[in-house]
Amino acid sequence: MDTLSIVLTALALAVDAMCVSISSGLSVRKLDMRKVLLMALLFGCFQFAMPVFGWLLGLAFHAYIEAFDHWIAFGLLAFLGGKLIYESSSGCDDVKSDPFAFWTIVIMAIATSIDALAVGISFASLTMSQERFWFAVVLIGVVAFALSFAGALLGKKLGELFQKRSKLIAGIVLVLIGVRILLEHLGVFA
Repeated sequence: MDTLSIVLTALALAVDAMCVSISSGLSVRKLDMRKVLLMALLFGCFQFAMPVFGWLLGLAFHAYIEAFDHWIAFGLLAFLGGKLIYESSSGCDDVKSDPFAFWTIVIMAIATSIDALAVGISFASLTMSQERFWFAVVLIGVVAFALSFAGALLGKKLGELFQKRSKLIAGIVLVLIGVRILLEHLGVFA
């Protein structure tokens, strides 16, 4: 796998994490930079770890994982997005969902890095050196970190523009990301 292919793979894998980060930044009134850093770090770490885990699983389990990974990602993102949509329409300002809460970040990091697991499994089938493999997974993690961090900051700026609707928009974005993942894996966007 050449360097350009690795860079494009890293960017493609980071898109979901960046979109989720944008929607997270969009849905909060005040952005805590430590939490943004934590989100970006966890997204980057999961994007790094999942291909490693997938690579270790190898091709023997590819069919089993591929059969349901998209359903897990869809379910997690639809649940989190649905919760935000509900909160935006409930009219209750005392119902607060914190997309930067630790376990929420972990769930979103898992949901957005399941594709990276499949990429790791595909890496196992390639004849790539260990140095090339480690370069690829480190780059995937670094790109996910950078785009997630930037995405949360961009989301906050967009949230300032769409104040009253920001939680609704964030919820819709999460659900749409989940639907896109599901449809891609079902072959609709093949």
